[in-house]
Amino acid sequence: MRFTINREQLVKALGPVSKAVPQKVELPILANVKIELNDKGLEITGSDSNMNIRVTVPYKIGELDVIRNYQYGAVLIGSKILLEVVRRMEGEEVSFELIDGTILRLDDGRSNFKLNSISADEYPEIDLNPVGSVFSIRGDDLLALVEQTAFAASTKEARPVLAAVNLEANNNVLTATATDTARLARKRIEIDNDVHFSVNVPAKKFLDIVHSFEGAEMIEVSISDKKAQFAFNNTIISTRLTNGEYPNTRNIVPKVFNYYLHVNSKEFINAMERVSILSSDRDGVIKLLMSDESVEIISRSATMGSANEKINMYQFEGDRFEISFRASFVSDAIKALRSEDVTICFIGEMKPFVVKNQNDQTIDMLVTPLRS
Repeated sequence: MRFTINREQLVKALGPVSKAVPQKVELPILANVKIELNDKGLEITGSDSNMNIRVTVPYKIGELDVIRNYQYGAVLIGSKILLEVVRRMEGEEVSFELIDGTILRLDDGRSNFKLNSISADEYPEIDLNPVGSVFSIRGDDLLALVEQTAFAASTKEARPVLAAVNLEANNNVLTATATDTARLARKRIEIDNDVHFSVNVPAKKFLDIVHSFEGAEMIEVSISDKKAQFAFNNTIISTRLTNGEYPNTRNIVPKVFNYYLHVNSKEFINAMERVSILSSDRDGVIKLLMSDESVEIISRSATMGSANEKINMYQFEGDRFEISFRASFVSDAIKALRSEDVTICFIGEMKPFVVKNQNDQTIDMLVTPLRS
């Protein structure tokens, strides 16, 4: 194998792939990336056995000859050392040459490295062909779908299914749901393809994947019973799904309420963050007192004291009412709604309540209150 490649394009490809290579590897071979030159271009593959990333560097981009003077072949090379070496080189192009199947020589005309390599035959077989339900979606739509829900997934390992985002498609609607049982976030978007599935995508992996979509207008998504795969530009990312039945949350969001509080998002979040500093609970539990005359946020600590703040910009509908909750849960929900103003809808003191953007009915945010 040999080739000369544009260094800038190589660095752009190695960056995303290196994210799939684990910091601590159970399978030592996965500390390497696989580089293969074939008729498609230079395919660079990385994996942690749960998430796989492959970026293909084409032979030509517009008028730029990206790869030249080549001969097909494949090899494994340490991910960290390869990325570090290529980043630190200063030439516009880097020449690669595999010597005796065990040494990979890199040369940019100034620096010369000889890196120990491994036969590509040692790498696990990774299938990145689209299988199952296949559909296309705008990159910014899928990014919003995940960012506005994944924050509500559990961070605990006791119930792995709750650390996932449930992704469901039916009747040309794609729905993402995340819950840790104390709060829930759900968002729906319309898609052109009438596909049907319900799978659980690990929330952290899902966020990593959608944050790789920079500059990608359309994403081709394929969902099978074992993996979710996303193809865009010259990149393919797949992740294993989380096994288990996701909780039935279809009818959990109430539709009828007794109290409504309309507030400015920024003012309300800032007030909650200030007051919760003195909360006696590590989760920042605060009490919200509401009436026609005033809206006040209160926190108390036996060791540190108390704090309270009145909201200036508000509209309240209903009788005098008070409720306690984790400030961070409501703050996260408001931030995810991405609206200048929000409406918080209550039923009763110990009933779950809803945080809404009145201009976007595709999102549901549900929070469970706490006893004060």
